[in-house]
Amino acid sequence: MLKKVQPKVWWTATAVLVIMLISWGLVRKNNADSPDVAVSGKSVKNLDPVAVTNPDAAMAEKIAKIEDIFRRKRIAGFNGNVLIVQKGKILYQNSFGFAHMKAKDTLTSDSRFQLASLSKPFTAVAVLKLIQEGRVALDDSVQRFFPDFPYHGVKVDMLLSHRSGLPNYIYSFNDSVRHGRKYPDNLDILDWYAKAVPTPTPYNRPGRSFNYCNTNYCVLAAIVEKVTGDSFGKYLNSQIFTPLGMQNTYLVTDTTIAATKNRTDGHQYGRKLEKDYYDEVVGDKGLFSTTLDIYRFYNGLTKGLIIEKNLLNEAFKPRSFERDGIRNYGYGFRMHIKEDHTPRFIYHGGWWKGYNTMLWVCPEDDAVIIVLGNTYNRSTYDLRELLEVVHGSVKIDDIEKDI
Repeated sequence: MLKKVQPKVWWTATAVLVIMLISWGLVRKNNADSPDVAVSGKSVKNLDPVAVTNPDAAMAEKIAKIEDIFRRKRIAGFNGNVLIVQKGKILYQNSFGFAHMKAKDTLTSDSRFQLASLSKPFTAVAVLKLIQEGRVALDDSVQRFFPDFPYHGVKVDMLLSHRSGLPNYIYSFNDSVRHGRKYPDNLDILDWYAKAVPTPTPYNRPGRSFNYCNTNYCVLAAIVEKVTGDSFGKYLNSQIFTPLGMQNTYLVTDTTIAATKNRTDGHQYGRKLEKDYYDEVVGDKGLFSTTLDIYRFYNGLTKGLIIEKNLLNEAFKPRSFERDGIRNYGYGFRMHIKEDHTPRFIYHGGWWKGYNTMLWVCPEDDAVIIVLGNTYNRSTYDLRELLEVVHGSVKIDDIEKDI
């Protein structure tokens, strides 16, 4: 049958196909150049904050005060990037110091910092997305995914809220268990827990109390890999980073040119800190990102682009009340709560190998503060004076100096 088709017909069909492919390519290019971000059929204009060229008097006063605060922080040793946004407008954005102390190369807004525990909100959102899709449930036990896991009664919601009672993997294993293996990954950690004799002692019974522990988020990242069949980094990239236009966020384990571009080094006492034994365990840490990408992440979340808002509200819901106080933890997010147990401030910080980071959000004031440092310095977490400028002194009268 095909042999009877005339050559002219074949050439015509081929030409039409080529034209269609070129047209499709142009559409793809135009879409790539567009500032729109589309996720699951939803679309918003650019997720980036807006630069303010002519601030009014009130904003100008805020900006001047913030500039003075960071001038003094720099004198105190702060080395890093900062982005402060209120009502979608940039109050302040700046870079201080060097990406690599030895090279003395100046930080820029594109410099990428290891987020340390600020990686945990990303892990939580990845898991919540799988919950939304029905592939994981909050009351699933770890044994559903890893039958040999030796701690029974630990459920996904306990991992998310640090209520599992699990021991910290960083301190759990001696050399006889590790057998000289350097740079273990998440599955290695789960395997060690399954085979270690005796089994490392848990901190508490599952669900009994809050105990912040990196193992929770190591296990959650492993669950994401088991359920999806993808590496954790690939899943984050396809389901969160790319949809939100986060082009500067990668896992530490990604060694491609695109991933390592603009990476900074972590420093302490003026010297670079070398790779840590547990650097390739991710989920609890391990993301490199920029201030702007972190803002895109939060902005996209609040617009319901990754998970539905009712599920995001569950992430922002406090879940530990064993101790009185304003501090609490939801699913991957810390918070300061009001008397009615709703969050007044939502935040997460991090420290790892010289990096210290902070994301601070005030939903009522629609304000977002992002501070990323790569030379360990307590001033990164000393936010009280800054919060007085952004939120007003009355609103932060009971907040500790060091968050």
